[in-house]
Amino acid sequence: MEPQRPEIMLQFCKAMADESRLKIIGLLSTAEHSVQQLATMLELKEPTVSHHLSVLKGLDLVRLRADGNFRWYRLNEEMLGQISRAVFSRGSIARLAISAGARDPERKILDNFVDGQRLLEIPVSYKKRLVILKWLVDFFEPDISYTEGQVNATLKLHHHDCATLRREMIGCAMLSRDKGIYRRRPESEWRTVVK
Repeated sequence: MEPQRPEIMLQFCKAMADESRLKIIGLLSTAEHSVQQLATMLELKEPTVSHHLSVLKGLDLVRLRADGNFRWYRLNEEMLGQISRAVFSRGSIARLAISAGARDPERKILDNFVDGQRLLEIPVSYKKRLVILKWLVDFFEPDISYTEGQVNATLKLHHHDCATLRREMIGCAMLSRDKGIYRRRPESEWRTVVK
């Protein structure tokens, strides 16, 4: 996570800063529930519960399953884990403190191509694309092994074309791939020569 881009952390913390939403997450972690069931258990009105679920769905923390006329909600544990790793890793938190007000050239590129945590487009310029790839690789922990599905899911949080981004990160030696397992490589091994 970039020091000047704490939006995902802010969104997550805002979503979790509400007692009712915390209770909903707790209830959904044990079993699927309908809006009606949640409203009864929490002693809230159904529209209020629907609003809270909407906030949680905005972060993809809650999944919906339709069953006839019923709508069942459950916790998306995989997304909770991804957000937790992205938001609360030591590196992510430390980067918040690094030159909080700096306006370097890389920051300007990120400001032009990233809105919140969404990559608006993949830059054509190799130099600008490298800045984006460096930003994205920070969402992967150095000592963790990832499946291709996990890499894709993380990249899709930021841009729909996860295949291109994944290939670019491998091409720049930011990620290694061996028998379908991906790992973040040390920065000293990255190929970042501007073409």
